[in-house]
Parts: sequence; structure tokens; C-alpha cells
Amino acid sequence: MASHKRILVAEDDIATGQAWSELIASWGFAVEIAPDGARALELIDSFDPHILLLDLRLPKKNGLEVLAEMRERGLTIPTVMISGEGEIADAVQAIKLGAYDYLRKPVDPPHLRVLLGNLGAHLTATEENQRLRRRLARAGELGGLVGQSAPMRRVMTLIEQVAPSSASVVIAGESGTGKEVVARTIHELSSRRSGPYVAINCAALPETLMESELFGHERGSFTGADRRREGCFENADGGTLLLDEIGEMRPELQAKLLRVLEDGRIRRLGGSAEIAVDVRVLASTNRDLEAAIREGRFREDLYYRLNVFTIELPPLAERPDDVSMLAEHFLKSISPPEGKAVTGIEAEALELMKAYRWPGNVRQLRNVIERALIVTRGPLIGAVDLPADLRRGGGSGGVFEIRLGTSLDDVERELIKRTIEFAGGNKSRAAEILGVSLKTLYNRLDRYGGRDQPNS
Repeated sequence: MASHKRILVAEDDIATGQAWSELIASWGFAVEIAPDGARALELIDSFDPHILLLDLRLPKKNGLEVLAEMRERGLTIPTVMISGEGEIADAVQAIKLGAYDYLRKPVDPPHLRVLLGNLGAHLTATEENQRLRRRLARAGELGGLVGQSAPMRRVMTLIEQVAPSSASVVIAGESGTGKEVVARTIHELSSRRSGPYVAINCAALPETLMESELFGHERGSFTGADRRREGCFENADGGTLLLDEIGEMRPELQAKLLRVLEDGRIRRLGGSAEIAVDVRVLASTNRDLEAAIREGRFREDLYYRLNVFTIELPPLAERPDDVSMLAEHFLKSISPPEGKAVTGIEAEALELMKAYRWPGNVRQLRNVIERALIVTRGPLIGAVDLPADLRRGGGSGGVFEIRLGTSLDDVERELIKRTIEFAGGNKSRAAEILGVSLKTLYNRLDRYGGRDQPNS
């Protein structure tokens, strides 16, 4: 096992580095030595080590600087920090930056051998898991994502690339394409998978509550704050935070978010103490953020801070080859009503679904399968079990009549209702079709008493 692992030793003392190199090589590892931090970063690229032994005190770039640059570049090489007497605080800081463990000089060879052996075994298991994930991706499944089309294969490849890093990611796509599923998959494939995963919809909360939801508040900081409350950043500490529909966040709050992303520290509403948090931030949007920047609705500096990596999800209409696979997936994952045994979908029904435009994307397809399971007499879902609009080959247009004498309020209410139906129940998509913001649509629904939980 060890013979397949490469170890980079970053040590500026030539005699010590040579002694370690000979010792570790005798255990079956391939070894390279870096005499300073800058050279260590070069060898990380060329030697591609499985494990890094990193001295804290190095010329040109010290151990903490090397770790920080690795983290910035999204490199997740298991690192054992070597510290001297009186350097415990720095060693603890190294752990916070992602080091696997630290050893104090003089290093005990038997302990080092056990540590490297355990790391080697862990890496072998990790590599096997990665191979398994690649096989699943080739079969059309990765986490909660399903699809074998070229666009989805590209998405799965991007997720595989970015998940192991700590880089921020912008997940873009129409509503209902599966942005939240992508975010959760990134979390589950990352080193933070054992930490919390927290998601917050930036469009679903009133502006007055959004800051408290993100950063928390102290007791008495505003009317109704009868106790201290932790926000999403604190709840996601050590894990991943998804900012869903980030484009709906007001500019003043964007500035505060930027500071948190840059400093890694939050301050609760009404509080004076700063609290360190370690959170990977993912952001999703169904808006064109670059257009929002040009219009002054989104901060350019925040965009570039978040947009280290972009994943764009294709609409379902651009991946018709995936419709059958998705439909079968939902058929297996949704429990039919008690007493029903539904075993498949008729070819005619599948052809209708593949020809449909799917304005509500994957979420709408799931709703169609769930509805069909309720209305079908089984054992196969047929064309007659699909919604009328889908059977007509709809999805490209719709008409409703306005009778003269109808009030504007009634016209607006009916237009909103029909548009939401046209969008497969997807309010974000309906807002886009109507040419209004999601918040405006919610305000109209509140006015007409038709608001429920938002979709994204």
C-alpha cells in the first residue's frame, strides 16, 4: 500500500530532511524534499504528493503560508505539521487551516510510521470512493443528480472537480433545475460532509429578518428579540451554507456578507463581539448576476468573491434524453398511494414527456409523476394519467380570456394564478414570465391570499 504513496517533506535543515527521507523511503514510500515553502508549492504541482510533512518554520514561505495558499487553490493534500518547542499555538492554527495533524520535534519514528500508515489506508479508501463515484456518474447518478445527457455529464464532472476544495461556488440555472440538489451533493462529496449543511432562501424572508437569520441576534436587539439566537453562519460552522437566490439580497446586506466572507468573522445583531466561523459558502441564482451588477442591484466585489467556480444547470428542455431516466427515478423514489402497485410507464406517456417543454424543469416532472401515481389505475402510468396540458404538447404557450367588465384586481389575480399553473407551480419561474421580482409576486399573492411556501 505504501509503495503507491508519494510523500513530500518540507524541511529547511538539510541533514534532518535527508534523515527523514531515508527513513520514510525505507517504509515503502516515494519521497521528495523541499528546502523552503516556495519550493514545496512547486513540488506539490510537479510531484503531486499524496501526503505532505510540513515544517512550521520555513524560509521564503512558512508552513502556515503554504497551508493558506493550498487552501486558496483548493488543494486538499493531507498535511502533517511539524512544530518545535513553543509553537503549539501555530500548530493549532495549522489545524484550523486544514492540517490533518501535527507532531512536535523531535519526531518519534514509530509514531510517524503509524500516522503515515493510517493516512495511506485512508487515502486508499478515499480513492476507491472516488472511483465508485466516477462509475456512478458514468451510469448517470451522482448524489441526488440523475442524467446521462452530455450537459449533465459536464455538470457532474464539475461537481467532482470542485467538491473536495473549499472554494465558493455559484450554482446558476432556471428554477426547478436542481440547484439545491447540486449544493447538497457538493457538501456530501467534500471533506465537510460530517459537518452541518444549512440552506437559506434569500427571497423567502422579509428584508428586516434576513440579517438576523444570517448572522443571529442578541436578546433585546430589536422588538420581539426575547432571547439570543444563532444565525445560519454559526449553525453552519464547520460545514456548508447555501445562500439560495442570492440575487434577491439587498445591497446593504451584500456589503456585510462580503466582510464575513473576507474575514471569516460574524457579529450578531445587537452584539459587540466578533465570532470566528469556518463556513464554505455556496450561492444559487436563477437571475443573471452580471446583468444585476450592471443595473446596480448586485455588488461586483461580492460576485467575484463568490464566483470562484461556476456550475450552470441546463433546463430540462435541453436534456430530453434524461426525461425517461428521471421519470423512472421518481417512479422508484415516490411511494404510490396505499394499495396501488405501479411498475412502470407506458411508451406513449414517455414520448409525450420527452416532447414537452417543461417550464418548471425537473421539479415539474417530479410533480407530474407524483400526480400520475395518484390518478393511475396501474400497473403502468399511461398518457391518460398525465396533465391535459402535457397531453396536448403544451408548455410553449397558454391563453385565458378576459371578460369585459372584469376588475383589474380580478384580471391580475387570474393572470398570476394561470402563470403559476403554466410554470408547473414554480413561483420563481412564474415571476420571470410575468416580468416582476419574486418578492413582488409574493406581495401580490399575500394581497390575494394565495401565498404558500416558495419554490426555487
